[in-house]
Amino acid sequence: MKKISNGWLATIIIALAIIIDQVTKIWVKTHFFYGEQVEVASWFKIAFIENNGMAFGMELGSKAILTWLRIIFSILFIYYLVKIRKRTDLPKGFVACVALITAGAIGNVIDCIAYGQLFNDPMPPEVAQFLPSEGGYASLFNGKVVDMLYFPLAEWDWPQWMPGIGGKHFLFFEPIFNVADACLTTSILVLIIFYNKFITSDKKNDKTEDDKDETNEAQESDSTNI
Repeated sequence: MKKISNGWLATIIIALAIIIDQVTKIWVKTHFFYGEQVEVASWFKIAFIENNGMAFGMELGSKAILTWLRIIFSILFIYYLVKIRKRTDLPKGFVACVALITAGAIGNVIDCIAYGQLFNDPMPPEVAQFLPSEGGYASLFNGKVVDMLYFPLAEWDWPQWMPGIGGKHFLFFEPIFNVADACLTTSILVLIIFYNKFITSDKKNDKTEDDKDETNEAQESDSTNI
């Protein structure tokens, strides 16, 4: 049986991850009002929120800059996947991780670029409409990222005698995120833990190729001078 190529593997993973990400976001956006929570289990809830920032609702810089950074980030990873599509020395797990990072970046880019035009932004308890007749809630490139996955795994109150945090309530895990965030974060962690040597070897290979190009150019220049 013929092995699947890096290119096809990456294409399939990116397509599936983006579809799952967008389907869950659109479903939550059109079935939940903003701030609504549904308990699936004591440790897992679907909680609809939106944010202007990065993964897990973090805020960093202006909306326009973040959107363009996501776009540039996505393009760079697509370029890298094209570059390694025929390499046979890379594990499929490494390629899958890079593909999931790419899909995660693209998934949130879609929200930023299009969601402001595709949905309205009604007051709770109304839910958003897809392609509303009155138009969307924001201009192109100014949409908000939809988050819904909430895992409050454990919570407790710190003892009063503890300095600084005594008496305060602690919740683990507090961030609310989406499928794209999960693809990004877990894949980056897996790359760092299991595939670090392939990242560093890739840099060495690039440097070696650059050195070869420079050597060839120098040799051509010398032969021309002679």
